[in-house]
Amino acid sequence: MAAQSNKGLKNLDQQHTPKPPNQTNISEDPGPTAGRRNLPSKDPIKHRLRGGKRRKPSIQGRDRAVELDCSPRRLRYQARKLEKTQRGGGGGTGRELGPNWSAARESREMASYIISVALIALASITAMASDPGQLQDFCVADENSTALVNGLPCKDSKRVTVDDFFFSGLDKAGNTSNAVGSKVTPVNVVQIPGLNTYGISLVRIDYAPFGLNPPHTHPRATEVLVVLEGTILVGFVTSNPENKHYTKVLNKGDVFVFPQGLIHYQYNNWTASAVAIAGLSSQNPGVITVANAVFGSTPPILDDVLAKAFQVSKETIDKIQAKF
Repeated sequence: MAAQSNKGLKNLDQQHTPKPPNQTNISEDPGPTAGRRNLPSKDPIKHRLRGGKRRKPSIQGRDRAVELDCSPRRLRYQARKLEKTQRGGGGGTGRELGPNWSAARESREMASYIISVALIALASITAMASDPGQLQDFCVADENSTALVNGLPCKDSKRVTVDDFFFSGLDKAGNTSNAVGSKVTPVNVVQIPGLNTYGISLVRIDYAPFGLNPPHTHPRATEVLVVLEGTILVGFVTSNPENKHYTKVLNKGDVFVFPQGLIHYQYNNWTASAVAIAGLSSQNPGVITVANAVFGSTPPILDDVLAKAFQVSKETIDKIQAKF
């Protein structure tokens, strides 16, 4: 009975469906579409009544059909398919995903980028939310503590005295009777325990006539120098590969900056003494004098190494090392 009903509906469609004008019979005009049934489009409602399935519209094959479906469900399917392909478990190259394959990949990459930026921003906000300044009035260095920290531990505030913030004697000239003709008087956390955690210190430098504060570097501080008396020649050298030399003659009242970590020097190339004060951006700036480090290390650096580095003979290296 169902077969007869379907047959009756089919005949009814053929009777009421008008024949398109100028339709060419397949047998009369064979061509690229030979062998295909040139049937009019079906009414989807009647097609469902006959038990058929409604198909999605297709334009120029399967890839175009996929392009028409940009629903979230389809995109999620493409993303999962892409992930399988990248892991080698999909058994394909990803081309079968259609034109939206590249779009799905770009969407996943953009999502990963946004998540990364969000995490970095969150970390930055957390860092800025912390207290960048002092968490107490002071942290006077405890020289007797055995705790190992980056710097010096704090003394119990009950044991802090006014002398922990005081130093006397910077008005006195340093003894310049030495091989280089200069004397540096430091005032850092060793001399003033109250400087601990404040990131600041200073020095007084005395220069005899033709005295030199030899080439050296401060690994943990930038230096600002002001000339109090006399005239001195100053300079510093930039890092490799440029090794550019910046030099200038300073007179009384002049100020000069030596960038952190760069080799620098001061030379009193005149017949009168000179005095300078320098501030440093660390409670313990450290100092590495180039000549002392290279030629006066303990144990000494091999003669072969220094001779090759300075392009001189071993005998010359031995003579220089003997002075340190």
